Order: sequence, then structure tokens, then C-alpha cells
Amino acid sequence: MTSASIPRAMRGQPAFAFSVALIAMVASIGVFGGLLAPQDPFLIQSQLVNQGSSASHWLGTDEFGRDLLSRLLIGVQPTLIVAIGATAIAAVFGTMFGIAGAHGRPVTQFIIMRCVDIMLSFPPILLALLAVGFWQSGVLSLIVVIGVVYIPQFARVAHSATLQVSRMEFMEAERAMGASTARVIFNAILPNILAPLVVQATLTVAAAILLESGLSFLGLGIVPPQPSWGQMIGTARGYLAQNPMYVIWPSLLLGVTILAINVAGDRLRDILDPRLRQE
Repeated sequence: MTSASIPRAMRGQPAFAFSVALIAMVASIGVFGGLLAPQDPFLIQSQLVNQGSSASHWLGTDEFGRDLLSRLLIGVQPTLIVAIGATAIAAVFGTMFGIAGAHGRPVTQFIIMRCVDIMLSFPPILLALLAVGFWQSGVLSLIVVIGVVYIPQFARVAHSATLQVSRMEFMEAERAMGASTARVIFNAILPNILAPLVVQATLTVAAAILLESGLSFLGLGIVPPQPSWGQMIGTARGYLAQNPMYVIWPSLLLGVTILAINVAGDRLRDILDPRLRQE
């Protein structure tokens, strides 16, 4: 894929272009959210509890009188850190296990892939709940737990792609020349399986955001007073009668962000897969 592939793919694809722009905006807010926040997101104002939109609080306030807009802006950062960190862990270890499961010794292949199958038989939220229950809540714990939960998905993708690459002629040439295992993996296999792994990474980021939000919604994720969108949704449930917009804003932002990542990932698959590429 050339550097011009993605801009060219945006032509005639307004949904993809809008999704990429929205993802870039969310990422920018994740980096600069603290600077963009109009007010102190941790300032408690008991006289302004559960207020609606006003000139001083554009999106209203929460149950402690804290500015909702400011908390939404800084709530992006921990969610993105968890999603990107977990995806990196899952990608690195999942790819290693997937390649070993397709290119290793028969016993190694059997053990790795059966373990992957066992983990895939459980819903990610169930595995995450079991793991988080034994760990202290926080960003680091979520990164590790969610990363481990999504290792099997990457392992399956890497395994399938490696099997396809292993049947190609250049792999036979590498073996005939007596190339070492490390050379075969890093020079022949890995560069040729990156495309499906990149697509899987985009899907995993969206899934990790959703899983982190679900855990924070249940009180097992980001530790207060640090906000995250999922945590805000969980807290806002108890104040629907007093301030219904309290739950609507984070829910809307979470849903739109996940939708944008999934749309971008779906189009990215078309760009990277020559069988689906549209000229």
C-alpha cells in the first residue's frame, strides 16, 4: 500500500473520510483534552449539582457539580491509553503465537492453537471480569487484562495468514537456501501478513474501548475521580430523572467513536486486501 492509498480511498467514500476525521479528532482530544477543558474537571460545586446546559456549563454538571464537558474531554485519554496499550500487547503476543502455531514444531502448533481455541470459546467480557476481579483496578491492570483477552484473535489471524504464506514459492526458496528460522519469520512471513493484522488492530481498538467502557460501567475499570466515558455512563444511571443528558452525552460519544473506528477498519480491509480492493 502506497502513502497515497488512503487519501485516494477517501474519494467517493464520505463515510470513510468522516470516520478518519472523527478518529483524528478524538485522538487529538485524548492528547490535548486537559488543555481544551473549559473548567476544572475535578472542581466540586455542591450548589450546581445535576444542572442542565447553561452559559457557564455547556453540557451541564454531574452529581457533584463538576463540569460535564470538561470531564468528557479528559475522559477520552484513559480510554485511548487502555485501548491502544491493550491492542499493542495483543498484537505482539498474538502474532508471535499465531506464527509459532503455523510455523513451529507439530507439538508446539497443537498446544498453542488448542489454548487459543479454549480462550476463544469464552466471551471476552467474561474473561476480563474473571481477571479484573483478582487485580487492583486501574489503567495498567486494564491494559494487561484486555490485552491478554484479545491475544487469541490476533493469534488466529496470524496463524491463518502464515499458513497461506507458507504455501507460496518464495517460502520454498527461503527453505532451499537454508535460511534461519528468524530470517524466514522476519523477512518472509511477517511482512506478508501485516495487512490482515493491521485490520485486526483497528477492530481490536474498537473492541477494547467497548470492553474498557463495560468494565468501568460496572465499577471495575478506571478509578474515580479520573473519569472515563464508560464510568460516567454507569454513574449517570442513578440520575436519569434529575439530568437525563448526563447519560446521553457520554453514550453518544462512545457509540459514535466505536462506529467510526469500525467503519474505518472495514474500509481499510478493502484497501489492504487485493481481492476486495476497489480501483
